[in-house]
Amino acid sequence: MESQVKQPGSSSQILFANSSASRRTFKDKAVKVGVAIGGTMVFVALLLIFFYLLYVIKPIFDGASINQANSITVESQSTPSLLVGSDEQNEVIYRVSQSGEVEFFSVLSGEKLLDFKPQLPDGVTVVSSNKAIPSEQMFALGLSNGQALLLSIKFGVSYPNNKRVTTPKIDFPAGDEPLLIDEVGSPLQQLSFEYTNEQMTFAYLSPTGWKLKRFIGEENMMTEEIEWTSEETDLADSPINVDQVIVTPDQRQFMLKAIDKVFVYDIRYLDEAKLLQVINLEHSDTKVVDIKLLAGASSIIAAYESGKVSQYFQVNGDKGRLYQLIRGFDDIPPIANVATEFYRKSFFVASPEGELTLLYTTSQRELLRQKFNIGKPQSMGFNPRSNGLVVDTGNKIHLFSVDNQHPEVSWSALWNKVWYESYPEPQYVWQSTSGTADFEAKLSLMPLAFGTMKAAFYAMLFAVPLAIAGAIYTAYFMSAKVRSVVKPTIEIMEALPTVILGFLAGLWLAPLIEEHLPGIVMLLIMLPISILVSALCWSKLPMKWKQRLPETYQELMLIPVICFVGWAAFSLSPAVEIAFFGGDTRQFITNDLGITFDQRNALVVGIAMGFAVIPTIFSIAEDAIFSVPRHLSNGSLALGATQWQTLIRVVLLTASPGIFSAVMMGLGRAVGETMIVLMATGNTAIMEWSVLEGMRTLAANIAVEMPESAIGSSHYRVLFLAAFVLFVFTFFFNTIAEVVRQRLRERYSSL
Repeated sequence: MESQVKQPGSSSQILFANSSASRRTFKDKAVKVGVAIGGTMVFVALLLIFFYLLYVIKPIFDGASINQANSITVESQSTPSLLVGSDEQNEVIYRVSQSGEVEFFSVLSGEKLLDFKPQLPDGVTVVSSNKAIPSEQMFALGLSNGQALLLSIKFGVSYPNNKRVTTPKIDFPAGDEPLLIDEVGSPLQQLSFEYTNEQMTFAYLSPTGWKLKRFIGEENMMTEEIEWTSEETDLADSPINVDQVIVTPDQRQFMLKAIDKVFVYDIRYLDEAKLLQVINLEHSDTKVVDIKLLAGASSIIAAYESGKVSQYFQVNGDKGRLYQLIRGFDDIPPIANVATEFYRKSFFVASPEGELTLLYTTSQRELLRQKFNIGKPQSMGFNPRSNGLVVDTGNKIHLFSVDNQHPEVSWSALWNKVWYESYPEPQYVWQSTSGTADFEAKLSLMPLAFGTMKAAFYAMLFAVPLAIAGAIYTAYFMSAKVRSVVKPTIEIMEALPTVILGFLAGLWLAPLIEEHLPGIVMLLIMLPISILVSALCWSKLPMKWKQRLPETYQELMLIPVICFVGWAAFSLSPAVEIAFFGGDTRQFITNDLGITFDQRNALVVGIAMGFAVIPTIFSIAEDAIFSVPRHLSNGSLALGATQWQTLIRVVLLTASPGIFSAVMMGLGRAVGETMIVLMATGNTAIMEWSVLEGMRTLAANIAVEMPESAIGSSHYRVLFLAAFVLFVFTFFFNTIAEVVRQRLRERYSSL
């Protein structure tokens, strides 16, 4: 038998090796699972962000809804209703007849809360009546003795026993005594009016034609009472067969609608009242049912019997500011009545069969269309919050609850040109807030997306050549000793807070560039020329001189040249400015060249944001170039290629996936940069490529306006939409970068 020789310690070594292998296997699996879980969580986080943004954004593209809340049976009035509406909480509704009688009803119980009849002098009757714009909830009665009485609807709110109680009342803005309008005492036919605390204007048809009378109030400094003075005028050659009369709230224009024409008069100065324009509303053999002023009183809405609505507002032209047809809504059911909101550009149109359609002018959206079995509407009116609609059908008053939160937003309003009120033409405009309640929101994202691309373009234009060229030189030509200092120094620049860079760019760099603009231009020209000249001079030096200088630090010899050129450019800047630009470059650019110049402009942003982007591009590109296997470059040099040929045809091609990724990473950072563009630009949402003008980016806009936006408002949700667009931008760039990088890697992997 052969004896088996047992090696001493072999079993313990095998056990130890097996144990080590098991631990290694466990660690490998644990790391693999950990990396998989981490990657999955990152993906899940991105999906959560994506869907949360969609969750917040979705409501702005939803339509409106309407539901019938209550119907109150009332006695039919002898005269049709002039005005209907409700309080803010939809607890009390009211109806005003054309004879001035006012009825208030409780929405919950349906009982009448108040019945008001105006107290008129004996023998005096109401011959005409008219209402002001909806937000004023005011009406006027024209009397047979030449007087007029102004009344308004008010609601008082009290909280007895911690319970809200709404109390309706009638107020007399100009006093409870009628105002004498016609000195002769002629009946005030077809009365129209407008009232403010400082001025009142009345228009009426007298036996001799249309007349205007204005009361101007002035506070007495001694008694603190308002003293009124009056003036009046006759409108010559005005139409008589008029079916609608309007005085605009600013009391500057007077409108007479006669069949299918609107005569617009300029009445800013009564003694100079004149016909401004005749608007022709004629359209396709259908008659105009009603004209209304939209909120803000800048636009006229013309509703046609056949089911068409047209919007007109003033546009500045060769003949001054004249009304012009801007947009229209077609394919609407036949129209019997129109009601406009208090403060927004929404309005309801009702058909004779009770079909209600809600429209919005700026976004040109049809928000809802729904039919109710309520009969023919005689009058309609919104409540102040625009979440309630009151419809009077004669023997019943119907209250509808309306949900219309985001009418301003549509796909066309966000991305297409929109013709806004008082603008000369359709434009891309971002202006989310204003000082007036009837402001027309302008929420175009195009200027913000354009500003984002503009800022990124100029930043990359500044950063990419410097970063890529620096990475090539550092990785391929620079000595190892200098590289060990230069590379960490540039990478540590990435740790600088962008808020500091933005602060320096806005408060130091921007004034510096404005003051030395000729020097900046000269620097951009002289710096590359001086470097090339220095290189040429170095190549022409005798070899013995070159050998005396340490080869390791040859690139550092350019530092004195760069410093001297920079000093020379800024020193010569004042002399050049005086010699060629009359001592003021900015004035020359603005006045002589006609180019807008902003102190905080794209040039400042390009330099500051490029400075922030350079470390990212440089670090990734330098690693990619330095990681190219040495045998590739050595083999190329051994075959007789020069260093430049090796660099261009071997090294850069092999490193191209990494270089491209570096550029795209830098672009992604430039697109998402916030603080630099926030502090170094004028934050003006304009669409100009000029390097001397500013911009507003998506990220800066979110940072500026998010703190002041009301949660859940259209403004708030559109800001989230801007964040979503920014998210899509960066996702798109990163995806393109990865696809291109993979294809470049596959193409040049054989090297």
